[in-house]
Amino acid sequence: MFTAEQVQSLNELELTVYEYVMQHSGSVPYMRIRELAAEAHVSTTTVLHFCKKMGCDGYAEFKWKMKECSGNREVERIPDNLAEIRAFFDRFEVQAYDRRLEQAAAMIARAERVFMIGVGNSGHIGEYGARYFTNLGKFTLFVSDPFYPMTLMASPDNLAVVLSVSGETEQIVKIVNGLRQQRCGVISITNTEQCTVARLSNLNIAYYITMQRGSEQIDFSSQIPVVYLLETLGKRVRNRLAE
Repeated sequence: MFTAEQVQSLNELELTVYEYVMQHSGSVPYMRIRELAAEAHVSTTTVLHFCKKMGCDGYAEFKWKMKECSGNREVERIPDNLAEIRAFFDRFEVQAYDRRLEQAAAMIARAERVFMIGVGNSGHIGEYGARYFTNLGKFTLFVSDPFYPMTLMASPDNLAVVLSVSGETEQIVKIVNGLRQQRCGVISITNTEQCTVARLSNLNIAYYITMQRGSEQIDFSSQIPVVYLLETLGKRVRNRLAE
C-alpha cells in the first residue's frame, strides 16, 4: 500500500503512526482518528500529516484505502502438482541432455578454480552446491555478493557456475558479462536457454519448469531440478578426477 518514497518522507512522529498502522492493519480501518492518535501516542494533526504523505486527502480516505487493501488480500494457492518434476526427470534421460552434463563436468574438472554464483533462492542452492563439490574433491568457492570484485577471477583457468531461475536478474547478467570479458569460463543453470544469462555463457543447462511467482514477485519456483543437476555434476566431476 505504501511506497518506499512515501515512507522515507515521514518524520519521527509520523513513523510512529506508520509502525502502529503496520502492526494493526486489520483494526486501523475501524478506528476513529482520535483513537489512532491515542494508541500511537501522537496528536491528531500528526495522523493527518501522515495520511497526506501517504497520498490521501484526509483520514477518511486513508481508512477507505486500508479497507480496500485488506479486502483484496487473497490467500494464494501454491500448486503442488509433481507432473513438471516428473517431466524434468524424463528429459534428463535424453542423450542431448547427457552430453551437456558431460561437457560441463569436463570443464569443471579441468578448471583450476571454481566459483558458484547465485543470489536469492539460487544463492542458497549455490552455497549447497559449492559445499557438495568440495565434499567430492573439487574445491569450490561460493559467491552471493553481486558486488564481489570479479576481477580477481580474471583467468582462463577459472570457471564460474552461475545459477539463476529467470536468467534475467540484473546483477547476475552484469556478473556473467564481466566474467566473459575477463576470459573466465561460465556454465549457467537456468530455467530456459532463451534467457540473457544462458546466451552469455559458454555452456548452459536448462531445466524448463513453470516459474512460480507470488503477487509481490516472491519466487517459489521449485529448486529440485537445480539440486539434482548440481549433485549429478558433482559426482561426474569426482569420477573424472579419479580417472
